[in-house]
Amino acid sequence: MKDRITIKERVKITGRGIGILRKYCPGLAGGKAVSALIAAIQPLLSVWLSAKIINELAGARRTTYLLTYVAAVVLCNFLLLLMKSMVDRVTEEKEAQMWNFFGKVFADKSMTMDYADLEDVRVLQKKQEASENLFMFGNGLGQLVWGINSLVNATASIVLSLSLTVTLFFTDTGNGWMDSPLWIVGIGGCVIVGGIANANATRKENSVFETWCKETVWFNRAFMFFGHELAKSPERAKDVRIYSQHKAATRAFAEMRKRDEAVGGYLRVMATYPALAAVVVGIGTVVCWVFVVLKASLGAFGVGSIVQYIGALGKLSTGVQDMMFVVADNEVYCRHLKGLYEYLDIPNRKEEGTRTLAPDVFGDGNDGHEADYEIEFCNVSFRYPGAEEYSLRNLSLKFKIGERLAIVGKNGSGKTTFIKLLCRLYDPTEGEIRLNGVDIREYAYEEYLRIFSVVFQDFKLFSFSLGQNVATDMEYDREKAEKCLIKAGFTERLKAMPNGLDTAMYKDFESEGVEISGGEAQKVALARALYKDAPIVVLDEPTAALDPIAEAEVYTKFNELIGEKTAIYISHRLSSCKFCDEIAVFDEGTVVQRGAHEELLREEDGLYHKLWTAQAQYYEAG
Repeated sequence: MKDRITIKERVKITGRGIGILRKYCPGLAGGKAVSALIAAIQPLLSVWLSAKIINELAGARRTTYLLTYVAAVVLCNFLLLLMKSMVDRVTEEKEAQMWNFFGKVFADKSMTMDYADLEDVRVLQKKQEASENLFMFGNGLGQLVWGINSLVNATASIVLSLSLTVTLFFTDTGNGWMDSPLWIVGIGGCVIVGGIANANATRKENSVFETWCKETVWFNRAFMFFGHELAKSPERAKDVRIYSQHKAATRAFAEMRKRDEAVGGYLRVMATYPALAAVVVGIGTVVCWVFVVLKASLGAFGVGSIVQYIGALGKLSTGVQDMMFVVADNEVYCRHLKGLYEYLDIPNRKEEGTRTLAPDVFGDGNDGHEADYEIEFCNVSFRYPGAEEYSLRNLSLKFKIGERLAIVGKNGSGKTTFIKLLCRLYDPTEGEIRLNGVDIREYAYEEYLRIFSVVFQDFKLFSFSLGQNVATDMEYDREKAEKCLIKAGFTERLKAMPNGLDTAMYKDFESEGVEISGGEAQKVALARALYKDAPIVVLDEPTAALDPIAEAEVYTKFNELIGEKTAIYISHRLSSCKFCDEIAVFDEGTVVQRGAHEELLREEDGLYHKLWTAQAQYYEAG
């Protein structure tokens, strides 16, 4: 078992967890608490009123009193059950949704953390551990939700049960031995010992369970991959069939079964502790029953009071056991919450500037207002976290306003890294990137990103409507979105869309959603970049998924698509470079050549000429 967490630390951890629940699942914790309070009050109130009815029947049998008690039982139970049903209806719906809300906790962290951390193996490991604990076993936030319910129920049960049993010890029988105050200690001891037994059982059970969880991590990950990703993923379905990967899955499941059998001993041990605790609780219950019956037999109280005291003592015992369980379980889920907080508290190391961009940066020439900006890489070197080799080294490059710059080079030459630095997904290891002479780290990050429209090679579309995908917003300019799609060559497909811009993309949320090809998706991504209307457009292999005709159409309309904006074009197809003003040839993390297409071709010893010659057989002469 790991080191114990102090009560002070547990209170702090639990308080923060409740704050997260309030933010992401408003009303869930409060609803659980109210429901638990009603659940604790209702049976004890019924016991108390039932005792009144039985005592009245065994005594004076006054009709008015009997009718009053019966009416009170019926009315109180009706009102309490009605209230509980209403609260439960709301909280059950919230609890059914809470896993989605918990997913948003991770999504929000991913959206706000440094991009570099999203690719850091150590950070991914922390996220994996936290998410596995939460979503596979309900540890942490899930336990906290149920713990709130148990805490309120146990507290209310203890307080109300004590109020109903206090007279048991102060009702005289005339027998000094039975009226001794030592019975308070004895009965209280039985109740507390039962609670402690349950608490120890819970603590040991949880310790075994944690060990079991650790030893089945591989099992869980393999199950998720082979049982979900491999079997159900449409992207993998073709390869699964062609290469018979189901055989690998079968072997993995066989291994998982062996591991499951190996940890069966843990499960038997886990079951033993609660069983032993139940024996101790049972002995304590017998002692309580004997004491109540003996006092009643000596005339201390009537038959109805036996019902009240037995019921209240039983509820008190259960309440103490539940409270001990809550205290023990709280330490367990606090430990898991700490793991979650370690992930959520990963700091952002990216420098957050405060400068805003001057309006001149966004000029496009269409309204007589010319853009005024310059971006320069000044002796920039970059090495990915944990890597030994530099991906870029001593790179110096300046962009001209309105320039069409093509970036080419072999795989691993630093092209994509260059774009990541330009968009400030990473910061340089050495050197500076300047916008209008100012280090880009001095600009507010969101402000700086406004100047870029980017189509990454591994872009993603969302399962929203076509128009919302183009605008990346729920509300958008429909006319502008349609024009951008037409510019991107999506005209014919747009006409075929059953609901035009309102057509749902994919079938994740809409059964009538439309599946589109990779080339069509690429056109939508291009339209999205055009819709943003930023002064710099970055296109990373924008025609990779297009057929030759569609590719030629994009090249032909390249100037029309981009307008007066600056364009940075990354491509392996050197034929596309002829449409650009200048070409930068990357090799081993630096620019080895720069110039126009014809100019670079004349350098027969240069890398560009070698790359062009290697691909020349695919181009038309001239």
